Order: sequence, then structure tokens, then C-alpha cells
Amino acid sequence: MNEVLRRRKSWLDGFMAYDWPAQLSEAEVREHIMLLDQRLYELWDLGQNLVYGWAPSAKGLRLLLAPHPMLTEFVQAAQAANDEAEGERRSRLLDEVLAQPGQLPDAQLDALAAEFGIAPQHVDLPFEPKLGLGLELVAAIVARYSIRLVEDRAVILLDTVGFSLLKPLQQVVQLGSLSCSVNAAYAKLLDREININFARTTTGDGFYIWNRMRGIEANVELYQLLQFILADNALARERALRPESVPRLRAAFHVGSHYEFYQSEGLNPTSFSYLVGQVTIELARMLDRALPGQILVGKFSTLMHDSQGGNSQRIDSKDFVERARSPLKQLDGLALGGSEIDEIACYLTGRRDEESQFDISEFAIRDKHGLEHRVYNAKINIHRRQGESIYLGLREEDLADFGTPLER
Repeated sequence: MNEVLRRRKSWLDGFMAYDWPAQLSEAEVREHIMLLDQRLYELWDLGQNLVYGWAPSAKGLRLLLAPHPMLTEFVQAAQAANDEAEGERRSRLLDEVLAQPGQLPDAQLDALAAEFGIAPQHVDLPFEPKLGLGLELVAAIVARYSIRLVEDRAVILLDTVGFSLLKPLQQVVQLGSLSCSVNAAYAKLLDREININFARTTTGDGFYIWNRMRGIEANVELYQLLQFILADNALARERALRPESVPRLRAAFHVGSHYEFYQSEGLNPTSFSYLVGQVTIELARMLDRALPGQILVGKFSTLMHDSQGGNSQRIDSKDFVERARSPLKQLDGLALGGSEIDEIACYLTGRRDEESQFDISEFAIRDKHGLEHRVYNAKINIHRRQGESIYLGLREEDLADFGTPLER
């Protein structure tokens, strides 16, 4: 097998996490994935072209395919003519197209082709996409050759405290320890058949981590992953003979807008995606002001897809953390540090009011550009049957040097 084909096969296993038509064998699905990817790869032309939209046909796909500069040229053409309203309309239209996670109706695809001034192209396949792969899997494959705007996906940022002050060898050791904690946490969830299709990219002193799947359940699973990463890291720090070998972490969790894309690597798109956009910027700004050991949850209110009911619901930060409590019950009894878990409690902190009830505190922090970000302080307590409890995050009374508490 030549090198190009070998490297292009290496990403295939990631697609097997998606559902496919029940009548197909795994071998047939793999063959169909390779066939579709080969057609798209040829049209991709080493990164020159992107797929802006698609629709299934009886024996293939109809594509909106155009060179990648069209992303900016489509909007800039109106701006160059000093037509501000038209420029804003085109910008909104382009965002609506990039935010479409799946197929487009034929009529919409034709209307967009006329708007963009391009002719739809047809990709011939020896199978009907819906029956030969399933449209969700088709969308995931096409995404490798596209740019997508995502509004509802959660993202984690893990940051190593004092990383820049370490010697290079210590930096390597700490990043290796953090990678081990990520892998160990993932393995723990797999033990309970929670199969997160997660991706990560390094920031130099930590990682952005997200779930390739989208929706309420996918975001809750990512929050579970965060808890076990931090727990494994805490246990590793306890066991370490030399404290500098294991990082002390700050962590942030947020849901927000971002673009997802695949870079060119050699002659192929990468097997994993990258994120850039508002959510990654806000996470970085949040952790710039976070205290060592702190866990932050950004303030958000976002429509998220519910895979159980098939509907979208508006979920805010408080709703989300409350929803994350119930799935934690299925992790009771899981072993952590040699002892089974009795209970995991996750919550946003607050102060006791006059009626001895706890309310949730909201904080405002300002970044280096003077922009304000709203956040909550999170705690995660893991109680084990025999071992000592693991307390993650900071208490409300530890936050005297953090942010500005907002009046409730």
C-alpha cells in the first residue's frame, strides 16, 4: 500500500462511531466510506476547493463546490461596492449555509448555487447515500472537505499553571502526564459504554477538547470527561514522588460559536478537525484570569439538539450543570484510584442567603483588551467508598481574588 493511501486509511476508524444502516456489514460500510472519500478527495484538489453544501441523489451526491477564497470574496464583493446592507445579507447567508450540519433540500441547493454563481456538481456512487451509509455518516465524511459553523458544541480548555516557568524537559513531562490523564478518563467512560468521539488540539501548555458529536447528551458526556480528567490528575499529583512531574490545572467549560475545519497535512486533509472562533477566544480569556485549581463554566444560553426527542431546546449554563447531575448516577461503582465511586456531585457555587439557601454566584472578569466575560465557579466532589473523597475546584470563600461578583 502506498504512503498516501495508508495515511488516508488511518482516519477511517473515527467514522465507525456513527450509526449506519442495519442491513450493512462493517466491511461494506468501510468500503462505502472509502469510495465516497475518494470521490471527494479528487474534487478537493489538494485543498483548493471546499464543499459548501450537499444533497443526496439516487446514486450519489449533488455538491456546491467552489475554491476556498469564495468565503471572503462573496461578502467582500458587496463591501467593495459600498453596499453595507448587501454585505450584511451575504454574511448572514454564508453563516446559515456553513451552520447547516446535514443535507440541503434540492431547491435550496439550487438557489444557493445561483446566488454564489456556481453550478452544482454530481458525485457518482454505486449506492444510494441514505441506504449505503446513512445521511449522518455522509455528513461527517463531507465535513472533512468543508468548513462548518457550530453554535451548540461544548469545548473544554485545560491549562497548566506556571508552565512557562518550567524547564523544557519538565514541560514535556507535564504535558505527557496531562495526556495520560485524558486517556485514562476516556478509558473509564468506555468501561460504562460512554463512547465519546472526542478530539483535542494543543495550546502549547494545555489542550482544547471537544466531542465531535453534537447535542445535549454529547455535551453532558464531555462534562463527564472533564470531571474524570481532573480527578485522574489530582490522584496523579498525590502519588507523584516529585510534584513538578504532574501539572496543576485550571479548567474551563463553555458552549459557543466556532468554525470547524480540517487543515491540509501533506496531500490529505487531517484526520482530526480544528476549532477557531468565539468559544475558543472566550475560553482562553476566562483562564487568563482563573486561579490555580479553579474550574470555570462560561455563561451561555444556546439551542441544543436533543437526540432522544429529536427537538432543540434552549439550555443555559445553570440548566446544563443541573442536567449533568443525573447521568452521573450511571458512574456509581466505577473504580477510581482503587476504590469504587459512591457519588459524584457537580454544582456551581454560591453564597448562603438570609433564608439559609444557596444561590449561584455569577462573576464578571475583564480580559487584557478590556472586554467583559461572564462566568460561574464550579465544584466537583467525588466520594469513594473506601478511599478519601476527591474535591475538585475552588470553594466560594476561596475566590476573594477572582473577578467581580454580580448582584443577584
